[in-house]
Amino acid sequence: MRTVSATEAKQGLAGVLDLAAHEPVVIRRQKRDVAVVLSMKEYERLTRLNVAEFQRFCDAVGEKAAAAGLTEDKLAELLADD
Repeated sequence: MRTVSATEAKQGLAGVLDLAAHEPVVIRRQKRDVAVVLSMKEYERLTRLNVAEFQRFCDAVGEKAAAAGLTEDKLAELLADD
C-alpha cells in the first residue's frame, strides 16, 4: 500500500488515481492517515464482503432467537407501539 501526502495527492491526483487502480493509496495529512483511495473494483469487493458478513450476522441472531423460542408473532408483539 502506497502512502502520499495530502499535498502530493492534490498536486498529482491523476497519478494517485493511476496508483489506486493497482493498490490502495493512503493519503496522509500532518502525520495522520486521513483517507484511502481505492479502485472501484476493490471498493465493490469490500462492499459485497460487508453485505455478506452482515447477512451471516443476521442469520446467526435469527437462529439464536428461534432457539430461544422467539416467533414472528412474539416479535411483532414486542415491537408493537402499545
